Amino acid sequence: MNRIDRNKLNTIILNAAIEVHNILGPGLPVSLYKACFLKELSIKEFNFRLDVPFSITYKGSEFRNALKIDILVNDEVIIKIIAEEPSQQHVYIGYLNTALKFTDNKTAILINFYYEKIIEGFKRINKN
Repeated sequence: MNRIDRNKLNTIILNAAIEVHNILGPGLPVSLYKACFLKELSIKEFNFRLDVPFSITYKGSEFRNALKIDILVNDEVIIKIIAEEPSQQHVYIGYLNTALKFTDNKTAILINFYYEKIIEGFKRINKN
């Protein structure tokens, strides 16, 4: 798919999550949500990559492939899908902030399918 406006891309990603949640509802394994979300991206003809490694630089030393991005959509938006109680979200938000810090990406999205209303589990993080 051609490059599109980042806000439009974020909206399409949210709509894909809503579609999955509307059909499946809460309370299922994260692997099922992830598979169905990727199916939605495929239907919408988005490019995505899974388990994309990135490096960390610390005091001049580079640690290659130190961490992985779960889903990278259109080489622009980092996605992390979870299905966990809200008290655990801060761990994933921290991880996404780290991914933004050490990559050229500007946006990361946490999608938590735990919630009754998926919009409550949709957190967009922008690089400062």
